[in-house]
Amino acid sequence: MIDIRFGPQVCGDLGSAASREWLVPDGVGGYAMGTVGGLRTRRYHGLLVVPGETPASRHVGLVSLDPAVTLPSGARVRLGAHEWSSGVVDPRGFELLERFDLVDGLPRWRWRIGAVVIERELAMLPGRSCVAVVHRLVAGGPVRLELSAACTWRDAHGERRADGPTPQVEAVADGAVVEGAYRLAGPGWAPEGQWWLGVHHREEANRGLHPDEDLWYAGRFAGELERPGDTVSVRAWAGRLDEEPPPAAEIVATARRRNRQVVATAKPADAVEATLALAADAFVVRPGGRAVDVVAGYPWFGAWSRDTMISYEGLFLCTGRADEGRELLRAYAATLSEGMLANTADTGRVEYNTVDGTLWFLHAVSRHVTVTGDTDLGDELLPALRTVVDAHLAGTRYGIAVDPADGLLTQGAPGTALTWMDARVYGVPVTPRTGKPVEVNALWINGLAGLAELTELAGQDAAELWRRHSQATASFRDRFPAPTGWLHDVLDAPAPAYPLGGAALHDDDALRPNQLLAWSLPFAPLEPDEQTLRRVAAGLLTPLGPRSLAPDSPEFVGRHRGGPAERDGGYHQGTVWPWLLGPYVDACHRGKMSVDDVFIGIEAHLTEYGLGSVSETADGLAPHSATGCPFQAWSVAELLRVRRKGQ
Repeated sequence: MIDIRFGPQVCGDLGSAASREWLVPDGVGGYAMGTVGGLRTRRYHGLLVVPGETPASRHVGLVSLDPAVTLPSGARVRLGAHEWSSGVVDPRGFELLERFDLVDGLPRWRWRIGAVVIERELAMLPGRSCVAVVHRLVAGGPVRLELSAACTWRDAHGERRADGPTPQVEAVADGAVVEGAYRLAGPGWAPEGQWWLGVHHREEANRGLHPDEDLWYAGRFAGELERPGDTVSVRAWAGRLDEEPPPAAEIVATARRRNRQVVATAKPADAVEATLALAADAFVVRPGGRAVDVVAGYPWFGAWSRDTMISYEGLFLCTGRADEGRELLRAYAATLSEGMLANTADTGRVEYNTVDGTLWFLHAVSRHVTVTGDTDLGDELLPALRTVVDAHLAGTRYGIAVDPADGLLTQGAPGTALTWMDARVYGVPVTPRTGKPVEVNALWINGLAGLAELTELAGQDAAELWRRHSQATASFRDRFPAPTGWLHDVLDAPAPAYPLGGAALHDDDALRPNQLLAWSLPFAPLEPDEQTLRRVAAGLLTPLGPRSLAPDSPEFVGRHRGGPAERDGGYHQGTVWPWLLGPYVDACHRGKMSVDDVFIGIEAHLTEYGLGSVSETADGLAPHSATGCPFQAWSVAELLRVRRKGQ
């Protein structure tokens, strides 16, 4: 894997150290997460973040274990880091960090206090909500190490305050149980019990959200480190509290072995692919130990069907996980209703509110069968896939229907945003894209051809599917090219002066990246034209992927910043989306255009934000600072897929 390590110049500078985040997933939807410098900058950061019934319903448990070293001289040195609502950062343990490494996906810190060197390693037990934190004396000593446990138990999206109930902490052998929800275990436990008031999260302040919370200092662990090699370890786990996990050092070793096996199974061609293969593993989870699913992004997203299906080939077929992928596709097929795939909202509700998620599902099934030769799955899912086409021909929810005049797919209903550009501000869609969106119709044409191919593989007649495919393809080629030299983004859209359903329609020629799918999909309706692709690239391409809108558009928003309304308003109005690099590279490959240098910026990004991973979004203007989730499934999956495809 790529070498991810930082020395004292990065570790000791709070701005640099706090802007680089690490993630250790547990395989069931929870995680440990923080920054290189140890400062918690988000409400979502913690050493034990526990998933609920769905990955999105997480709770923050153990927040931090703050180390303090008592030297032979009697001096006590604190190695933790907290920012307070006053603006003070205290303690400032990051100033004593001489190195941070991400080794096999696991973080390792090394503090130097003169001749004394203390190392910390952290891992989660694969398949269980359990974290192990191991501290080792590397040099110097003897010293005494204390670990102060800052705790809470709250929804990951909120905060807990001292004016509410005091957390219940019950003493048990070698530790405590907090709120009956999770257990702490380690040496020399001494209960404390007081509030730490006004802990500040700078990233929440940047996002326009409430940035402060109060933490409960539950107690501290302590142990002697007499000679190099001695350790003091703490474990914390949720779920079956009476089932003690393995020793901490064994958990670290188990996690390390598993991560190496994940990489080996993917058979990476180089260090970047190895890093992306391990990054992809974070998103494949089994909530509650049940059926496999995909987390769209850490730290705040759960499972979203559109994200899952866009990510499918990269997460499963490029990493040697076809059997798990087969299981996932079968489970999602069972959610089809009126020809639409269920979309599990982060609230836990099941909704049917995307026009493209179902079409991406058709694509995922087709790719699975094509890549693996698993025609049995194609045969099994064929009846369900036919219901998708039948429902779209007859018309289904939200005005989603095939226009019999041209065979293209139209969609839209008042107040809805059904494409991937689905942001809302105060309930009003920013880009409703009512009418016939370009990528939706590229996916529809691709889906018809993919289904026709599966039908023929099953020995059945696909003539009607091919007829509809030909009609839609001819209409696409006739209608989507715009006088501007690129493709219309939406055909038959309500004119701005008219509400949905009004008399006037127009064709929207805004320069957006959605058109890339018209050239990139396996059964794309258009052959790439170098001149057109160069126009698109000139207006949209950045080092981290295409922008969602060209900078010369009046609606362009160059900085994805501010409160929720400002961020949602700019989400698809110029913000960079790294996942779109996949369709761009595919289109260039099909057009015989070189993309040898297109990965340079995004590969460098692997060490800049979410370590070893790819962010959800970035600013549309230079320096294209990363925004959104630091760890995003489709960003990782698409980079891995097209990079591997080009080997």
